[in-house]
Amino acid sequence: MFTKSLLSITLAVAFALGTPFLATAAGPASRPRVPVVVPYVAPTAEEAIDLAYMREEEKFSRDLYLRLAEAWDAAPFDFVANAEQSHMDAVLRLLRKYRLVDPAAGNLVGEFTDPELQALYTALLQRGLSSPLEALKVGGLVEEVDLLDLEISAARTVKADMLAMYANLACGSRNHLRAFAASIRAVTGQAYVAQSMSQATVDAILAQSWERCGRAW
Repeated sequence: MFTKSLLSITLAVAFALGTPFLATAAGPASRPRVPVVVPYVAPTAEEAIDLAYMREEEKFSRDLYLRLAEAWDAAPFDFVANAEQSHMDAVLRLLRKYRLVDPAAGNLVGEFTDPELQALYTALLQRGLSSPLEALKVGGLVEEVDLLDLEISAARTVKADMLAMYANLACGSRNHLRAFAASIRAVTGQAYVAQSMSQATVDAILAQSWERCGRAW
């Protein structure tokens, strides 16, 4: 399981208040539209750490799937890698909104600021390159861990935009887990075995239909 490391990601958290966001409240037709000032609320230290980690965790998934897609040219790696790119973009939008440093900036495919993610990437890539079946199992493991980390991050914020993004990313990860589980069943004829989450939780996800996931925020 991935560990959220407080030491490996150095964050320059911009806590200074900036220009307030402006929204518009529509009143009755006879009244003028009155601008409503929505104050900027800086992220907490935990929220900033979680956003930075999630940015690299989504990059981790994308980079791993890109390499496994090159090695095995098998579904569903290409599709899921593209989805992980959209997840990376969603996290980046919030990093920019809250004026936080992007830990993935300037890093190439397979390069990470967090040394624990770097070591884990190397280990899981080696495992995934050993066989197509192991690659699919690696994909399943990554999605299970993503779901666990998203649950932790969502529990540490009350900000609506962050909660919406985490919910959307979790929706995508559940679909990705279903894709890897279906591919493993097609190859082996056997049901998917949980690797990080409880088997009951995984079975409940796999028993549900594919979900339609919207924009993060």
